[in-house]
Amino acid sequence: MLRFLLSILLVCSGWSPVARGADPAAATYHAAPKALAEGAATSDWPRFLGPNDDATSPETKLLRRWPEGGPKMVWELKRGEGYTCPAIGGGKLVLFHRLGDEEVVECRNAETGEALWSFGYPVEYRDRYGYNNGPRASPVIEGGNVYVAGVTAKLHCLALADGKVLWKQDLMKDFGVADNFFGYGPTPVVWKDSLLVSVGGTDVSVCALDKLTGKVKWKVKDEWGASYSSPVVKSLRGKPRLLVFAGGESRPATGGLIVLDPDTGEIFDRVSWRADKYESVNASTPIVVSGNRVFISECYEKGGVLLEFDEGMKGKPVWNERWFGMHWMTPVREGKFVYGFAGRNEPDVEFKCVNAETGEIVWKEDLRWEEKLGPDVWVRSYFRGSLLKVDGSYLCLGEHGTLAWMSLTPEGVRVDAREQLFLAQHSWTLPAVSRGLLYVCQNERDELTKEPARLICYDLRGE
Repeated sequence: MLRFLLSILLVCSGWSPVARGADPAAATYHAAPKALAEGAATSDWPRFLGPNDDATSPETKLLRRWPEGGPKMVWELKRGEGYTCPAIGGGKLVLFHRLGDEEVVECRNAETGEALWSFGYPVEYRDRYGYNNGPRASPVIEGGNVYVAGVTAKLHCLALADGKVLWKQDLMKDFGVADNFFGYGPTPVVWKDSLLVSVGGTDVSVCALDKLTGKVKWKVKDEWGASYSSPVVKSLRGKPRLLVFAGGESRPATGGLIVLDPDTGEIFDRVSWRADKYESVNASTPIVVSGNRVFISECYEKGGVLLEFDEGMKGKPVWNERWFGMHWMTPVREGKFVYGFAGRNEPDVEFKCVNAETGEIVWKEDLRWEEKLGPDVWVRSYFRGSLLKVDGSYLCLGEHGTLAWMSLTPEGVRVDAREQLFLAQHSWTLPAVSRGLLYVCQNERDELTKEPARLICYDLRGE
């Protein structure tokens, strides 16, 4: 009786665990995944670059040899607009996308796709360049909470258990955030008791919000607006530093790396790195190459640069390479080498390896092949692909839906397995892996099967 009365009260107050905003669609369940291999290491995927914020995962004993047709589907879900990566924690998956005129947060069982709750709110946004109109920043799961920042810079903190709104901020209204080229894009990061946000507003550039209340703990003002690169906290010279690769819409185009104290907001240095072109963006996330060196890159004009920071946290270039600039992918480091898909547009992208100590391009490949897809033979490539370092190897998702296992060394690249999961443009979202399951976002309609945009869960559990 008490439970019934409580449910009536919640409904009357406008809150329901599965019906706030658009009703969640049913997932199509295909088959149960295999049991995890004995001794397999597993991990949550709390943010779009994974548990280490660098496109790496500690998972082991994954399936390396796929059956004919590629890895098997566990479940799939038709999704709305957006380029976000799901977040996974505690057996729950959170998807953030746009359905109609709402931005919707859905929580589902990560292994079955079963809907647990959803939350939605109205949004008005039309991309001026004709790309889709959904959110760009991925959800973050931490400490029983979910954090989402929409394409119009509306920031919400929800309870992971039931989707209840704990607090919210309208960054555009409260902090003077501009619409920017493609809407608002950077994913926030949790540090201790704070949510660190690349705001990019006229009043606030970067801020720390209390992760439980949303109250401002510190804020800094800077002329560089928010880019599409997400902030990360990394160790530099043995101390945690907040790295914000900034650069919003401005004339002249300005931006670069801001290095801050994540506890106080003190700015240690600002290193300018942005193409001198109005319609350019900084979108690739910074990576730490050694204890005091950071690599950042853009693809429009300058390329990549390795910065070395002294004891006073002042950075200076060690080398720069015009032709090792990422559009949005996060390059992956292994030892003294960095791997990435460098280039601005599909035809001019090459997969490259760079010696991080010298800046020398060790090798470059375009990795093209011919493949019969439907009635026609297509010239295929990974183009502006994504890399995920996991289980001693690399998973690669090409921007048209090709999935591959790759072995990468300073001697070259070897493709160990390859499958065309679908043929859809704009497959720019880094896949997520958690408990041996792989989650891939198909962001546009499949050109062959006409399947609409989907989130697909694959069984990648090995023996």
